[in-house]
Amino acid sequence: MPTQDDVLGYFDTLSNWGRWGDDDERGTLNHITDDVRLAAARAVRHGRSVSCAWEIAVPDEMERSTTACPCAADMPGAEHMPSPTFANDRRWGFSSERLGLMFHGNTVTHVDSPCHIFWDGAMYNGRSHALVDPATGSGWAAVTAAADGIVTRGVLLDVAHVRGVPWLEPGEGVFPEDLEAAERRQGVRVGPGDAVLLRTGYGRFRHENGAGGGHTQAGWHASCLPWLHERRVALIGADTPQDVQPSGYRDVLMPVHAVGLVAMGLWLLDNCDLEACAATAADLGQWDFQLAVAPVRFAGTSGSPVNPIATF
Repeated sequence: MPTQDDVLGYFDTLSNWGRWGDDDERGTLNHITDDVRLAAARAVRHGRSVSCAWEIAVPDEMERSTTACPCAADMPGAEHMPSPTFANDRRWGFSSERLGLMFHGNTVTHVDSPCHIFWDGAMYNGRSHALVDPATGSGWAAVTAAADGIVTRGVLLDVAHVRGVPWLEPGEGVFPEDLEAAERRQGVRVGPGDAVLLRTGYGRFRHENGAGGGHTQAGWHASCLPWLHERRVALIGADTPQDVQPSGYRDVLMPVHAVGLVAMGLWLLDNCDLEACAATAADLGQWDFQLAVAPVRFAGTSGSPVNPIATF
């Protein structure tokens, strides 16, 4: 079990600063090469696809302002519509929304880009947190660093199933030996450029009981970070917000977020719903698949809500 000093040392020993150049903003996504994407395509053997995201509920996670227009001709400015047919058609209408969403947190499925977390005033690759402007967002390592999408091989490690429980209890950590036990049980091995999706079973709990409150949760223990670094993992996801909470370290509240994003440039996929993915994997006897994640190109943001798609 690593001590707090060991975990703090990860900021140096696991650092990817300069690994892909001083101007790199993509971090571990650089592990996803053309060959890795081709291999991911070969993981599609059955043509079955499933979502790994939760539905975003109104008003729980999103504010919505909806305008329903039963007749286009009654709209202000309808006379300026490009087609006179529309302006005179009282049978034609539409609805439109203005949405407000706080996606960081414990419920919405989203991706974190490296600028999401700072440590000692620095972001990934040594850039200052001062590059984040309250008005315009981050000028460094924002979600647009993944503007072309994240397409790679995904590997689901179902630790809850391996432990023989419906879900891990809040505060239970997942350790490297759990990851390797899942690999052996499932007949799969995590390799360079892979996205590793961790199932703690919290998705099942949430389906049956609703989202849990508080800040105690199952998830990755900090001891997994060297394992992820050695395997050259590009992206990690979980059915929780990643870090086991409490972390077990007084001065490092969320080591997977802090070391992962700041030192490693490791992209994080938080709050996945992995129940359909796990059921499909078990049904097909296939625990790897092509994973496609397409962040919305929000300029300067530290992440994006996403709908990850696993195709078997």
